[in-house]
Amino acid sequence: MILILLGAPGAGKGTQSERIIEDYNIIQISTGDILREEVKKETELGKIAKSYMDKGELVPDDIIIGMMENRLKQDDAQNGVILDGFPRTIAQAEALDKLLEKLGKKLDVVINLEVPFDVLVNRLTARVYCSVCKKTYNLIFSPPKIEGVCDVCGGRLVRRDDDNEETVKNRLNVYLEQTQPLIDYYKEKGILKNIDGNRSPDEVYNDIKNILENIKK
Repeated sequence: MILILLGAPGAGKGTQSERIIEDYNIIQISTGDILREEVKKETELGKIAKSYMDKGELVPDDIIIGMMENRLKQDDAQNGVILDGFPRTIAQAEALDKLLEKLGKKLDVVINLEVPFDVLVNRLTARVYCSVCKKTYNLIFSPPKIEGVCDVCGGRLVRRDDDNEETVKNRLNVYLEQTQPLIDYYKEKGILKNIDGNRSPDEVYNDIKNILENIKK
């Protein structure tokens, strides 16, 4: 099973991904992770990618696709994967289609978590993290037991600099502009499933699970 989970920052992708991974024994593949791994191992693709990264340039799609191919061939990816942060553009989506066809695989479903803009802003500006152990909390959904104090280590809770309202709104606008073409692309292919993400995590996951169970049949 191969799936993509779409959703703006604050939509709950991380929470839902964790549950999917646990219940379906699949892995999550992030382009950031495979880039760092290839660079760390000093593979041929990693060296090429590093040359772009060192200059502050974006790594070309063909390099990313090459790394994605290597990762999808590994043993732990054979049961299924959630693709995280990829594709981001129509060109990458088309390249992914070709890669999966080459590997004899297919993209089963693209799940899009829909949450109203104002709700996303409220969620993101409610995020705080521990200044010591870095554990993240949400003051709406998962607040600490004692206000301002980390449950785990007792450290002081602080807010990320970029979690102020103006920055959050800018990030969300950029995401929505970049992602809408992808949503349209997968809708045309008939594999897009929209889910109301403005509910409890359990309710959202129940819908996701129903979709995944139908795929398995």
